[in-house]
Amino acid sequence: MTIATIAERAGVSVPTVSKVLNGRDDVAPATRARVEKLLRQGGYQRRRSGTSPVPMIDLVFHELGSPWAMELIQGVEVAARDAGVEVVLSECGADRHPRQEWIDSVLTRQPAGIIMVFSDLAPDQRAQLDARAIPYVVVDPIGEDDGTLASVGSNNWSGGRLATNHLIQLGHSRIAAISGPIDTICARARMDGYSDAMRIAGLPADRALVRTGDFSVGAGYAAGRDLLDRPDRPTAIFAGSDLQALGVMRAARELGLEVPRDLSVVGYDDLPLSEWVWPTLTTIEQPLYEMAVQATRLVLALSHGEEPISRRMDLAVRLIERNSTAQLTGASGRTVG
Repeated sequence: MTIATIAERAGVSVPTVSKVLNGRDDVAPATRARVEKLLRQGGYQRRRSGTSPVPMIDLVFHELGSPWAMELIQGVEVAARDAGVEVVLSECGADRHPRQEWIDSVLTRQPAGIIMVFSDLAPDQRAQLDARAIPYVVVDPIGEDDGTLASVGSNNWSGGRLATNHLIQLGHSRIAAISGPIDTICARARMDGYSDAMRIAGLPADRALVRTGDFSVGAGYAAGRDLLDRPDRPTAIFAGSDLQALGVMRAARELGLEVPRDLSVVGYDDLPLSEWVWPTLTTIEQPLYEMAVQATRLVLALSHGEEPISRRMDLAVRLIERNSTAQLTGASGRTVG
């Protein structure tokens, strides 16, 4: 289908179709949507004659600056350097959706591909990228997809189950959990793993011991204070991230509790800082660096027209046992069981 045919069917001029193809922002949203739909239906793909001599990929975070983000950045940079590709970093903001201005910039620059980290693209944004044949891969997708989204994640359900089983094997039965944002698939999967481990062990699922927040230190601290202020406080807490776990450990110290004597804590991610805090943090190792490497390789393969065997890749996780967990002891200090 030619540009002229698309213009005729959309009831617009050829220059208007050209503006849409080039990511210009001086096109009415309704007109843009109509043209984009016809571009998709016609399978039109823009030629890449205007791309930079040095190919680039865009790496997009909802939030930069955390230790979690740095692990991913290092993995992408190494894999991109090996492939002779440059990396452009962007931040889309707390709503986890990139701004349309950023999409317009991408459409103009025509990168080799895009890696979205814990972010998402709106349907119309995906349509715009598809129309320009700009591939995109999501690391740790935040929601369910229809099977067409290329993504790299980890087995979050298994991670939640491993963390909880570890605490159960240490004799804990009153185990609290702190979830990440409940609208994200990774947080829900970790909580499902926690619930499944409790159910299989025959332990009651006490919803009063479950808290929800973001993955920050502050969220872990607030949830930790709330849980540990209870007269029937838990003896162990599974935190949805290492940062949350650090917040829990601070809350415990402020309340005069010692980790792990009075409270066992398990985190999630295995960030480098988990080995430097005291007590060192028992955690679930999420292979962030390898996830970033695989996402980079996948988006570059897509940019070369290669179709992967599967568009969804979930890497294995494992428990790293350190000093923040211990066998449950009774009031006399003797080991229980």
